[in-house]
Amino acid sequence: MRDNVIKKKALAGEPVFGTFGWEFLVPGLPQIVKSSGADFLLIDMEHSGVSYETLKTQIALCRGLDLVPMCRIPTNQYHYISRALDLGALGIVAPMVGSAEEAEFIVSCTRYPPKGRRGAAFGFASDDYLGGNVSEKIEIANERTLVMALIETENGIKNINEIAAVPGIDVLWLGHFDLTNFLGIPGEFAHPRYLDAIERIRDAARRHGKVLACMSANDEWSREYWLKDFRLFAVGVDSMLLQSALKAGIDALKDLSDK
Repeated sequence: MRDNVIKKKALAGEPVFGTFGWEFLVPGLPQIVKSSGADFLLIDMEHSGVSYETLKTQIALCRGLDLVPMCRIPTNQYHYISRALDLGALGIVAPMVGSAEEAEFIVSCTRYPPKGRRGAAFGFASDDYLGGNVSEKIEIANERTLVMALIETENGIKNINEIAAVPGIDVLWLGHFDLTNFLGIPGEFAHPRYLDAIERIRDAARRHGKVLACMSANDEWSREYWLKDFRLFAVGVDSMLLQSALKAGIDALKDLSDK
């Protein structure tokens, strides 16, 4: 069974970088992402409309590339969590985590009994269709799964210390846009209430030994949040990265044509 190297790196305090797969989930995407120097490909199911069949294909395409496939699930229900893991995702991002009880339930769905409630399916995609000792597979699967809680609501901030204290929650992921929405300050990333919320997340991460993560839209954002102790970054979204690069090229040509 594959190891999850980014979980080991992240929990050891080493930086981890990747990107979102959203619109262009084509056969070449994992190789393109890997050749760019990324550690992981995070496939979005919450907002993109991605099907489980497409998710399964992208995870399969990551095999042999030393690229860790992960998934942002659409909602925090057992069948969404377990299905993503059964298809071979090595980590999940759980949206809008608002309480310790919800965090505990999410973790339980990622662990086999007696540590959790994940249903058994061995010899399939999650263990690369391999045979072997089931007890050893369970131990590896429980250990390698990276569990990331999206903190993006008022309740998430209110209960951040309790959420961060939950064993098995490895990463506190800042949902920056949703957080400003729930705070009543849409898109105001310099607002004192937003900045105070980030400090509360950072303090909880330090207190409980959790990794801080976010999506980075640009270099300035990366530098700013690096200084705030974030170490796991998803650099952009595939469609936005293409759009940005294309716009820059076209703008350069327009500047030439205007001279």
